[in-house]
Amino acid sequence: MKPEELTQTIMKMCKDTQEGKLSWRIDVQTTEGNEKKYVVSEDGMDWTVDECYVSYLCKYRGQEFCLITYELIKTADKQVKTNNYVFLPPLGVRRFSLQTLLHHSIDADAMMVSQIHALWEVIMGLVKVKSPQVDFHITEASVSIEEDEKQP
Repeated sequence: MKPEELTQTIMKMCKDTQEGKLSWRIDVQTTEGNEKKYVVSEDGMDWTVDECYVSYLCKYRGQEFCLITYELIKTADKQVKTNNYVFLPPLGVRRFSLQTLLHHSIDADAMMVSQIHALWEVIMGLVKVKSPQVDFHITEASVSIEEDEKQP
């Protein structure tokens, strides 16, 4: 699927979700709640690193649809740097691993990332009211970046 097609599809999915036409399974794996944080030195500063994977799975127009996003968040003082990646893996690939998912990456522009965020907000609104439309799972992860580790 071309990036422009995916952006349009996500926009339609967002609307269909708001109208109660789509149900989702959302799996989140994040380091944000971890007590011990991973730190990297970069640009003369120490940055605290968090990672977040989100798997969006639904049945759309008669077929299974799976989209996985990965966000790398670096925080230092009051500065935040983020990198976002989007993947459309085949149905057998559900592993939260950059090495595995990179082969299925999509060239995501700001518009696509914005639409995925809009979908996230709609889904989280449904999670908040405990809608049966969303099966939501969140687990703790450890940072998978391979550099020298420092603890604050």
